[in-house]
Amino acid sequence: MELLKLYPYNVSDSELQDIRKLLADYFARKVDEEMSQLWEEKEWNEQTIETWKNEHLRRHNA
Repeated sequence: MELLKLYPYNVSDSELQDIRKLLADYFARKVDEEMSQLWEEKEWNEQTIETWKNEHLRRHNA
């Protein structure tokens, strides 16, 4: 809602790009925090990723 309140103002293209970058950075940080939490909770590690990759390849090559 706060973003919609900006529309009556003359916001430049540069300012809009800055706002988009701020939003993208915010959501990227949130995803990163949630992934870090999952890694800790599930006790994932590099071996987990390797296992996933191998499972994925086996399914596509079968």
